[in-house]
Amino acid sequence: MVGCVESYRNHTLILDRGSVLCNTYPYQRELFLWGLGLPQDEAECYDVYGLDEELLEMVPKPVLAVLFLYPITTKTEEERLQQQNENKEHSSKVYFLKQTVGNACGTIGLLHALGNITSEVKLVEDSFFDKFFKSTASLDPFQRAVFLENDREMEVAHSAAATAGDTEASDNVDTHFICFTCVDGELYELDGRKSAPISHGSSSPSTLLRDAAKVIQSMIKKNPESLNFNVMAISKKSSDGQ
Repeated sequence: MVGCVESYRNHTLILDRGSVLCNTYPYQRELFLWGLGLPQDEAECYDVYGLDEELLEMVPKPVLAVLFLYPITTKTEEERLQQQNENKEHSSKVYFLKQTVGNACGTIGLLHALGNITSEVKLVEDSFFDKFFKSTASLDPFQRAVFLENDREMEVAHSAAATAGDTEASDNVDTHFICFTCVDGELYELDGRKSAPISHGSSSPSTLLRDAAKVIQSMIKKNPESLNFNVMAISKKSSDGQ
């Protein structure tokens, strides 16, 4: 069984530590984001310690995106393949790209998060993120993936974040990393292994975390024997730095 690695093409950009970003501490993910153009005073990453209301309340608001790590199982693969054949309508404002590079689910998840909040955060001008999202705005999901494959700056920043701190690279690729975000009043699941964004119904910036938590809870219930789950929020940093 494969997780972040599937039948992907072999290109010069090989993020062989891609799964590390799924399991790192928030500050390591922040190093990755800061290194590519997200200012430190714009947003921060927070671990979500539980999906109960009181634990969700502990997460600084407003939440801009939610990232979810979960185990790949036979059941999740069957569901993914079924969704491949369904026609999913979604807002044209959703930024989505395919995952065509092996073992890069953490990177794709973070790109999905940032790509859908560029109106909420100010990226460093001429940084990787600034140039990437401007250059790929009019491209389709596969063209965006090809653009990413050919960029060496991403690989350098990715490796730096993956080797920071005490977390070691893992060979485990039976987990996957996806993003939830609110666009045009709907909650979207963004998974580069799927054919398109998936709408989970109405949402709003103020209810994004709670709405995503409900979907995540249903996904966890499908894998009751697994404990390999992780939820992270990207929150807008307040003007007072708190």
